[in-house]
Amino acid sequence: MREISVSTRRREELVDITSSVENAVGATGIPSGLCVIYCPHTTAAITINEGADPSVAEDMVSGLRRLIPQGWDFSHMEGNSDAHIKASLIGTSETVIVDDGRLVLGTWQRVFFCEFDGPRKRVFFVKVLGRADTG
Repeated sequence: MREISVSTRRREELVDITSSVENAVGATGIPSGLCVIYCPHTTAAITINEGADPSVAEDMVSGLRRLIPQGWDFSHMEGNSDAHIKASLIGTSETVIVDDGRLVLGTWQRVFFCEFDGPRKRVFFVKVLGRADTG
């Protein structure tokens, strides 16, 4: 399992972590299996979506902000209840097929770390389930 750090710059943003995940997968030497990308934070998430046009990530953040605004009258006193809800809606992990030592993603798909309570220094974990070639 690999722990990878990510530093976010805004309160809400999607950070493309695909290259970091691919590097972690490649380092395992496992040619085929499943890759789990997991976020251990309650106000952040992991998702897969289009990465070719950065406006898609911006639209996702904007849409979630409209659905669950920060200013609602929440009971949680820390002022970040909206971030907890957004993280729960998106989810803490994604699972991707690994074939020939590479992630199997669609042409436009990228893996994103979703920050909803930043900026912060965060981590996520990459675990590949499979067997390395023994020759």
